[in-house]
Amino acid sequence: MTVEPKRPPLTDLPEWKALGEHFRKIRDVHLREFFAGDPKRGERFAVEDAGLYLDYSKNRITGETLALLVALAEACGLSQRIEAMFRGEKINTTEGRAALHVALRMPRGRPVFVDGQDVGSAMHEVLDRMADFAGRVRDGAWKGYTGKRIRNVINIGIGGSDLGPVMAYEALRHYSRRDMTFRFVSNIDGTDFAEAARDLNAEETLFIVSSKTFTTVETMTNARTARRWTVQALGGDERSVARHFVAVSTNAGEVAKFGIDTAHMFGFWDWVGGRYSMDSAIGLSTMIAIGPENFRAMLDGFHAMDEHFRTAPFARNLPALMGLLSVWYNNFFGAQTSAVLPYDRYLKRFPAYLQQLTMESNGKHVTLEGAYVDYETGPVFWGEPGTNGQHSFYQLLHQGTKLVPCDFIGFCRTLNPLGNHHDLLMANLFAQTEALALGRTEDELRAEGTPDRLVAHRICKGNRPSNTILGEELTPGTLGRLVALYEHSVFTQGVVWQIDSFDQWGVELGKVLAKKIVAELGETGEPDLRHDSSTNALIRRYRRFRPPQ
Repeated sequence: MTVEPKRPPLTDLPEWKALGEHFRKIRDVHLREFFAGDPKRGERFAVEDAGLYLDYSKNRITGETLALLVALAEACGLSQRIEAMFRGEKINTTEGRAALHVALRMPRGRPVFVDGQDVGSAMHEVLDRMADFAGRVRDGAWKGYTGKRIRNVINIGIGGSDLGPVMAYEALRHYSRRDMTFRFVSNIDGTDFAEAARDLNAEETLFIVSSKTFTTVETMTNARTARRWTVQALGGDERSVARHFVAVSTNAGEVAKFGIDTAHMFGFWDWVGGRYSMDSAIGLSTMIAIGPENFRAMLDGFHAMDEHFRTAPFARNLPALMGLLSVWYNNFFGAQTSAVLPYDRYLKRFPAYLQQLTMESNGKHVTLEGAYVDYETGPVFWGEPGTNGQHSFYQLLHQGTKLVPCDFIGFCRTLNPLGNHHDLLMANLFAQTEALALGRTEDELRAEGTPDRLVAHRICKGNRPSNTILGEELTPGTLGRLVALYEHSVFTQGVVWQIDSFDQWGVELGKVLAKKIVAELGETGEPDLRHDSSTNALIRRYRRFRPPQ
């Protein structure tokens, strides 16, 4: 296990205290002043690398702020932690594991060491098997039990085994097979499966069961329901399972017991965290949808951002800058949330994907050494695509009492050119960042002839910070770059906060209690309930009104 160097508490660092002093000097300076005092601010506070352009000029920072944030990153050992991650050291200290998702997108022939062993060839062997299988499904060589080709693919998973594949499919739908249907089942609510399978022909449907242990309650409950649905539709023959189910798992025994041929089991490793796994075998549904070539292009995009993060100086390092700015607002301005606002409909599930990536990673209250923190850690991430959000929650962004730093994401070229739609879309993106930053003053409103009684209502104070991330076009490679950008931004934040961004012990407690409660719900007699009075009353009420089993 990697032994983390003993570091002073974060708030004792001179670099932290220097940022606090600096914050007190500039916290009331308006972005209008920053832009008026520096005509080239929009060019100076911008970075282009790894295929993305980041404009961070509309943040409440100066050159001194940037220097102080970079100094904090160095004092927190960010450089060393990056290298430790890429070397495959066990930086996930509470679980004694590496966090080597960057290895998943290493080029063929590049050595990747875990516990002294090169795992690179094993990773590419899995990718090759995935490509072969995806090709057979896509060209119709893989047939269902009755000899019909597969036209429907349903991924069954939860958490990282669902959010990544769903997001990637939606983001890259433009590149997907339009003569095939792709659906995703994750919720243990039976409605999720019922609606996903309602209009499908079982003879033409393939299920991908994604569970590393093949014991995840939600996933396996849905998988068993899918199994019953398939077998019943195919005349009750259990042998049909092997032609309509494949597994992404490492538990060969349970996979075989389920009825899946282990030759069609695609594995991954314990140093791949669930929320970092969309480019592993968990992405099998993605590869079937967009094809092996596009999938590899996505991996190349991931790798480009990985290399940038590893080598670029922090003052020009996109993920490091975004992570440090998040720390700046979270810990000094007291911002509780961050909004991610993609101006591309294909990225409609990107904010939901980032919710797990960011909040499961950095929603921690103890340091790597187990000491309770006395500062804020991970903010709440949320968002919706533009321009829809403009007609719902942007009111709060502009005139609410809460400071919400925003990331705007857009592309210079659309995949669906229709008249002036894309110009209108991007005009709205640029306008929103300008309006949030500069606002509208009382003098401007009066000069426009606004009635006195409405002036106060129409003032927008501005000074609301944002980043703008621009890509040329949403391609598989661009998606890989975007996801890696946020992965490494989250990692940067976690290093500064001295927390383990790769464990998720907080999700365990609810699972343990649910196992106990589900047994109590199913008891034929009155169960001996020993919960709090609220939970006991809820269980009794549910048992009284639920249908007979």
